[in-house]
Amino acid sequence: MAPRSIWKGVISFGMVTIPVKLFNATSGNDLAFVTLHKACRQRLRQKRWCPQHEVEVPSEETARGYEYSKDQYVIVEDTELEAFRVPSTHTIEITQFTDLGKVDPVYFEKSYVLEPEPVGIKPFYLLKKAMEGAGLAALATISIRQKENLCALRVYGNTIMLHTMYYADELRGLGELNLPEDTVQIGTQEKGMAKLLVEHLTADFKPEGYKDRYRETVLSLIESKLNATAPVAIPAAPAQGKVADLMEALKASIEAAKKSRPGRAAEPAPEAREAKAEPADKKSRAKKAVAARR
Repeated sequence: MAPRSIWKGVISFGMVTIPVKLFNATSGNDLAFVTLHKACRQRLRQKRWCPQHEVEVPSEETARGYEYSKDQYVIVEDTELEAFRVPSTHTIEITQFTDLGKVDPVYFEKSYVLEPEPVGIKPFYLLKKAMEGAGLAALATISIRQKENLCALRVYGNTIMLHTMYYADELRGLGELNLPEDTVQIGTQEKGMAKLLVEHLTADFKPEGYKDRYRETVLSLIESKLNATAPVAIPAAPAQGKVADLMEALKASIEAAKKSRPGRAAEPAPEAREAKAEPADKKSRAKKAVAARR
């Protein structure tokens, strides 16, 4: 079944307007469970319950409330909100172009893909090729569900992807976190071992290589219950040994990385490389000292 667009409008690019459709770029695969009455397996209903009057409240007797203090609310009517809603202009208005690599991913909220309407195919791909050639993305605004969103447009395959973005005041600061980076002392060997571990684990990102193992296991469990077969064995989590020494943990991690990637040539540990770099006369003196002790 063909996907349904969630929005139709135009991209405003200078004096050019490009009719487009907007589609969700992702779909969550989280498993959904409902709450049942264990005795009869009937699905339970959620009620709007007033604890003060101990009655179920019909929807026509509910109101929107904003909690401005603990258990203190101000009522806002739907008619009042309507006066402030952003009109759905159905326009993606490009305001500037920028290097998307300099935009922190924390600003990205949700992803969509664009499809040009038949009359907008040529200007759509003109915009795509212009961004592609300059290596830039576009910043724009779009109104979805009566809310104006900041968004970014970027080249994606043979189309353009749209990311809605958070505003700057929606990001949480780091001031309240305990982040004592300046007080941490890290040795040269520790840095070298960590760098070597990163090198052994570096590879191109292949998303198809990652699976949601929890989801697959739960689906297998559900399938076994439907077929009345033996229950699926839940894989045990790997044992977490106590880390007594950071260097030993790094060395063990590097050895594990080497075994998991047999195609890579073994590299000497940082201390081994340091030994190779020792002057010849220093090595000879060490050999003489050993011979003298014998």
